[in-house]
Amino acid sequence: MRQAPENFLTPEDIRQVGQGRRDFLRASFLTATAATVAATAGGRAAAAPAATTGIGDPDILNPTPWGSSLGQPVAATPYGLPSRHERGLVRRQSPGLTQVAAASVSFAPLQGLFGIITPSGLHFERHHQGWQDIDPTRHRFMIDGARPEFVKTPKVYTMDDILRLPPVSRMHFIECGANTGMEWGNVAVPTVQYTHGMLSCSEFTGVPLRTLLEDCGADLKAAKYVLAEGGDGSSMTRSIPIEPVLSGEVLVAYGQNGEMLRPENGYPLRLVVPGVQGVSWVKWLRRVEVGDRPYATKDEAVHYIDLMPDGQHRQYSSIQECKSVITTPSGGQTLMAKGYFTISGLAWSGRGKIKRVDVSVDGGVTWVEATLQTPILSKCLTRFSLPWSWDGQPALLQSRAIDETGFVQPGYGQLRAARGSRSIYHNNAIQTWQVAENGDVNNVQIL
Repeated sequence: MRQAPENFLTPEDIRQVGQGRRDFLRASFLTATAATVAATAGGRAAAAPAATTGIGDPDILNPTPWGSSLGQPVAATPYGLPSRHERGLVRRQSPGLTQVAAASVSFAPLQGLFGIITPSGLHFERHHQGWQDIDPTRHRFMIDGARPEFVKTPKVYTMDDILRLPPVSRMHFIECGANTGMEWGNVAVPTVQYTHGMLSCSEFTGVPLRTLLEDCGADLKAAKYVLAEGGDGSSMTRSIPIEPVLSGEVLVAYGQNGEMLRPENGYPLRLVVPGVQGVSWVKWLRRVEVGDRPYATKDEAVHYIDLMPDGQHRQYSSIQECKSVITTPSGGQTLMAKGYFTISGLAWSGRGKIKRVDVSVDGGVTWVEATLQTPILSKCLTRFSLPWSWDGQPALLQSRAIDETGFVQPGYGQLRAARGSRSIYHNNAIQTWQVAENGDVNNVQIL
């Protein structure tokens, strides 16, 4: 399988997108694809004589440089780096999506990842005023109440205070509420990195927020909401219902994938709120306030609301509903020959565990149950796979997830009937990849 081309927009293309011109995105991508095909064809032509003359594969018959020389010494790179041959697999910003890079998004390369854990260096980013690398010795976390009776003893914690407490570690996905948002009206971007790449999954380590609230004497019976506030320049603030806090799910986290959080992921402290849109996972967490009602802050009263068909807005719609996507084969890739392939992808639900994933190769006419790979955890990515023998005919690949509540991922026709086509957030419609006779895989929509 040939991978999708990278950097398919030139600086001039990016400038035009920034001015609002998006109509040529597909043409730019197709041009890059053609260049990749030409380069691949040239490589094949050069290698062909060895295969046809019976000489054999020189990389089998001859000594290789790496097998006949001294390698790099131990700890040559004190913090390990990916192979130079994998340098194309990086998170990428979508040109023209926002006016300034400090308030923008970078997308995780889902098409090149295995299993369910996203490497910390490839975790998607969403910033509202850029990221900061905060000195942990100066960072403070405060708990107080909207009224004195909500918190008996307000406290300020240092990082040392928090790191002394008993930790817990859990694996959860985090998805931006705007993930797949560009696809609401029609096909907008070519690859799964850009359609679904505001999605990542990590093992997070920290202290349950409930533990800290109890340490401060919070009245957890009177409390209905907490307000989480970030320490960055945008002062991101979000209302969190008390129920997930009481369950112990919500973490004040400092660890990610076995190490401290990366600065762009909230170092040294962030909130982890499993199952809800990523904006509520407040980074650079500096304060939690206990109250009895939602706070209607700027990022939940004006932003992160859903435009409905009748012109009204749906507010406080934080739960990320059941969703899935095939990551391979996916948009921009090319099947190089007929025969056996493994269809693989990811499924997730903000309401619990994934129960089942069905896969279709004929656009939803027929479905086959896929295999779910373990572990299958609540509010965590689940990897699914299905063997497929491609006969060289056109195909329409889809996946449909069902969670443990019985919720079935909708198609675009169902979702638009309920939500219209002018929204931005919470698009969990079934994704379709079209495989052409020449093996090219493209993004299409089926109602």
